[in-house]
Amino acid sequence: MSDVSAVLLAAGESTRMGQQKALLPWKGTTLLHYQVNSLLNGGASQVIAVLGYRAELLRSLVKDIPGVVPVLNLRYRTGKTSSIRAGLRNVDPRTQMVLVLSVDQPRSPTLVQKVVEAHRQRGALISYPAYQGKGGHPIAFSASLLPELMRLRESRQGLREVVERHKSEVLRLEVDDREAVLDLNRDVDYQSAVAFAG
Repeated sequence: MSDVSAVLLAAGESTRMGQQKALLPWKGTTLLHYQVNSLLNGGASQVIAVLGYRAELLRSLVKDIPGVVPVLNLRYRTGKTSSIRAGLRNVDPRTQMVLVLSVDQPRSPTLVQKVVEAHRQRGALISYPAYQGKGGHPIAFSASLLPELMRLRESRQGLREVVERHKSEVLRLEVDDREAVLDLNRDVDYQSAVAFAG
């Protein structure tokens, strides 16, 4: 099926981490490769990898993987929403569901699949996993929200604005896995996550 597109955000400079997050080792590969494969194996038929900083290097790593569409966001320094919009402009027209995930939020294919299946089965407008009351990623959006998502702006809280606007139609999928909320912003986060993931 070609009804699930994933936007993988990998354009940033990783200033807080001190080295490029997409290239960090994760489970025997790089975070970029791990995330691309997780999304594809978790149910996405298309992964749009949004690149910016050192884009050519990252593009060379994923351009030959079937289902991956590398996209360059020249405005990546303006914030995450410009990368989300750059990715959404390349979504397959047959898409029914769009997943959004950052490269510094490693998620297993199993977790991705749980979100995809729950979103599809319950006919939700927006779905995301939650762990011990804290919302996580990836976030799944119905393709009917694409026009709204294309109007995202950094000054208006980005994705959160859309989620809040439709909060009565949001599916919070409680999972018993801390992975749902992993976010590798700084080196200490990364080291802790590596220890947790084994």
